[in-house]
Amino acid sequence: MNNFSINDHNHNLKYNLLHEFFWGFGVAFHTIYAVIPLFLKELSAPDYIIVSSAGIFSFVIAFPTLFSAGIGRNIKNIKRAVILVHCIILFVTFMMGFTFTFFDSELVGMAWKVYLTYFILYAFSIGIIVPIWTDFLNQSTLGSHRGRFFGLGFAFNSIGSFVGGITLKYLLLLDIEFPKNFGIGFFILFFSLMIGTILFFPFRIKERVKGEDYIPVSEYIAKTLEIVRGHKNFHRYLISRVFYSSCLPGLGLYAVYCQDKFNFELSEAGVFTVITVLSAAASSFFSGKIGDRYGHKNAMLLAYWGHLIAAIITIISWNMFSVYLIFIAVGIGQGAFMPSAMNLIYDFSSKRDVKTYMALVDSILAPFILFYIVLIGWLVENGNHELSLKILIGSLMIGILLLVYLVDDPRKEKFM
Repeated sequence: MNNFSINDHNHNLKYNLLHEFFWGFGVAFHTIYAVIPLFLKELSAPDYIIVSSAGIFSFVIAFPTLFSAGIGRNIKNIKRAVILVHCIILFVTFMMGFTFTFFDSELVGMAWKVYLTYFILYAFSIGIIVPIWTDFLNQSTLGSHRGRFFGLGFAFNSIGSFVGGITLKYLLLLDIEFPKNFGIGFFILFFSLMIGTILFFPFRIKERVKGEDYIPVSEYIAKTLEIVRGHKNFHRYLISRVFYSSCLPGLGLYAVYCQDKFNFELSEAGVFTVITVLSAAASSFFSGKIGDRYGHKNAMLLAYWGHLIAAIITIISWNMFSVYLIFIAVGIGQGAFMPSAMNLIYDFSSKRDVKTYMALVDSILAPFILFYIVLIGWLVENGNHELSLKILIGSLMIGILLLVYLVDDPRKEKFM
């Protein structure tokens, strides 16, 4: 196509909503804030592994992102590339489903290690996907309508997770032995992601600009270093995100801390998923609208505040109602984060390589995520749950202040 029009954008929006719905439905069976930590706990994994699961997830994602962005710098057929990289996660999720559905009872002692291996591969595959997927969406959307595109997309992702969460609750209530019930859930995850991947085929892509030449490795490295050395506002944003990354260990801590405190049933994981995704759906929609109108930096503040409130409620939690409030707050944070973070990356990158910006965020934050994983894991292992939560609260408050007072709206800055 010679011109990418609003009709093409809206055509892609329809298929993206379906894609996000199926992705959200499947991921409800493998959420980092409820299902994964509770599954690891049932498998008798060490506490420091359980509470660090969300941090491990983000840390592992960061590893391949710069490599993926570098390899993908000269991709000519972005649609084919995004479909091919999604095949990696399809293979991993199929193996997860097969292993735990047809579980060998002799592997009970090492089951958590087997799952942790799959979990790391699952995160690693997402790290390969993200830069390519980011560029794919850059080439299949109009910048002026991107906030609404992501806001609606992640809202539909949450609606899918809502339906998936209800399905998960009933699956866990059925008379199916553990861990076969989770294995069936992982198979549902596999088939949902497969449908979501197939839905990329009808997307319309912007025509490549004539004269786009092959980018040698030396030029790619030089451009990357130029961003690292010269983009000061982007630097300040990353410093704010360093403190925001403290919430990642918290995502694994909330459910486990509250289960120890209130001794609720494992099937509550489905309820937590439903509550979280309903909250996230509303948050995604409104953050997209806020971002288009007032700037995505302001929309990102909703994510920071959501996680801060979740950590505060966890410390003062008094009954199951307060536990549900925690996951409403988590949903606000999770729902606002993705559309805001994605759009901020597009705003910071402007006409430069969006894949590199996305990869730099993940790669630069990785050591700080590891720091929080080790710190919070060590504190939890020694029974200092409340101190862990107070550290999360302090870090998030610092992150909010930095984002408000030091980071400028990237749509108004000038960095060439």
